[in-house]
Amino acid sequence: MKKVILVFIILFTGIVSLNAQKIEIKRTLGSNLLYQNNKRISMTKVLELMKNNNEAYKLMKSAKTNNIWGSVLGGVGGALIGFPIGIAIGGGKANWTLAGIGAGILVAAIPLNSAYNKKSKQAINLYNEGITATSYQFKPLFYLKTNRNGIAFTMSF
Repeated sequence: MKKVILVFIILFTGIVSLNAQKIEIKRTLGSNLLYQNNKRISMTKVLELMKNNNEAYKLMKSAKTNNIWGSVLGGVGGALIGFPIGIAIGGGKANWTLAGIGAGILVAAIPLNSAYNKKSKQAINLYNEGITATSYQFKPLFYLKTNRNGIAFTMSF
């Protein structure tokens, strides 16, 4: 009886650990943050986890590219806006054309950030669906066998 209980505990732990591998998205200040087991994970780790799911992997790589370019353009645009403002606060003659160019670049970064959010959400959903599909395909076979030591309850998967 103890062996049967032990087998069911092992099965339950295996199923719970499969479901614990899901990636969650938490949206904060216009960006998606990725978590696994309530710990924030990097984009590199997410891509590593998704290598087995080709479609989700491609989507997440595209999302990463959008995120990188959106961040670069956002930083450049912010710097071009901030530089003239800093000069004006310091009492100098600010070049407001530079700030206007920065605002234009910053506006160009918005669709990239939006595409990152959309694609990363789609990739995470595809990945999580793949995990759910594989966890439900787990169908162990149980056998009652005899050997020289007595009766054995075995499981194969």
